[in-house]
Amino acid sequence: MKIHEYQAKEILREYGIATPKGIACFSVDEAMNVARQLGGQLWVVKAQIYAGGRGKGGGVKVAHSLEEVRQHAGAILNMRLVTHQTGPEGQIVHRLLIEQGLQIEKEYYVGLVVDRRQQRVCLMASSEGGMDIEKVAAETPEKIHKVLIDPVAGLREHEAYDVAQKIGIPNCAVQQAYELLRVLYQIFDEKDASLVEINPLVLTVDKQLIALDAKMNFDDNALFRHLEIVELRDLDEEDPAEIEASKHELSYIPLDGNIGCLVNGAGLAMATMDIIKLYGGSPANFLDVGGGATAEKVTEAFKLMLRNPKLQAILVNIFGGIMKCDVIAQGVVDAARDVKLSVPLVVRLEGTNVELGKKILKESHLTIISADGMADAAEKVVAAANT
Repeated sequence: MKIHEYQAKEILREYGIATPKGIACFSVDEAMNVARQLGGQLWVVKAQIYAGGRGKGGGVKVAHSLEEVRQHAGAILNMRLVTHQTGPEGQIVHRLLIEQGLQIEKEYYVGLVVDRRQQRVCLMASSEGGMDIEKVAAETPEKIHKVLIDPVAGLREHEAYDVAQKIGIPNCAVQQAYELLRVLYQIFDEKDASLVEINPLVLTVDKQLIALDAKMNFDDNALFRHLEIVELRDLDEEDPAEIEASKHELSYIPLDGNIGCLVNGAGLAMATMDIIKLYGGSPANFLDVGGGATAEKVTEAFKLMLRNPKLQAILVNIFGGIMKCDVIAQGVVDAARDVKLSVPLVVRLEGTNVELGKKILKESHLTIISADGMADAAEKVVAAANT
């Protein structure tokens, strides 16, 4: 789960990490009132969307007067902001963050992610703050310094000091850097985060380290422990189909193709999409129904896929383990009848009671194309989509 920059900064402040003074707002008039409330002579107007690269897309503007705050807020609010992370369709800006401007001396990058290969949290830091860290990693990887954190010991004092010195934090601010890195790992651990990033972390002219921008993502599987994080969810930033899918415990991601995929298990879903591509087709979605392919779940899955006007065929690829194939087959039949399925349906079943499952499909009197294996299923669904 993602949250907005201003929400991430609220969490940072709760843990004692300094951020610029700022308030979120939803209208131009609110933006003006916030700027007056903050005071000063320099403000930053920032679009709040779930994507990076906002500055390059025109979503971050510096204002030197209240009139410029009004102009920038009016231009950014409700604009379709396109960045390298949104894709060409962009995202509509529904909310702004108005912050006090700072006098900046130097920018740094710090972030924490899960290194799945090493099965540890990785602290990354760089002297090249304010830039796309992916670009720094590609062009000047020697400028990124990493620490794989021992989950028992946590971030050790000498590791934090070493990283601070390597990225060029001046001696007068090294103690601040140590405290910031220590607390940042504490946030990552306590909140079950999958990403905590400050880019840039700035050193001001008065030698204070301040989180100028912040990004946090959280492990969806751990959200039951963090209802305060769930409350921060912004449905305006999410695909309506994905929101609907989450209500029914479906993992759904729309894609650009014309062949719908309904699969149980993320690994099998990826393999299904790969083999469709291998046989010349194009997947329309990633859709994992999880361990329980009930009639209700399959019905909702069909409804989601049928929203796609480009859909030409559907492949159901289910391995019956905990849930038997006859139960799955009956669910598929009931769902197809319920939604009055109008596109070709290819079904590949394997596992417990597979023969009984195939019999149910055959005797349903629905136009269901049965497949005996992955290759057979892919070949048949691609042919069906192209007819």
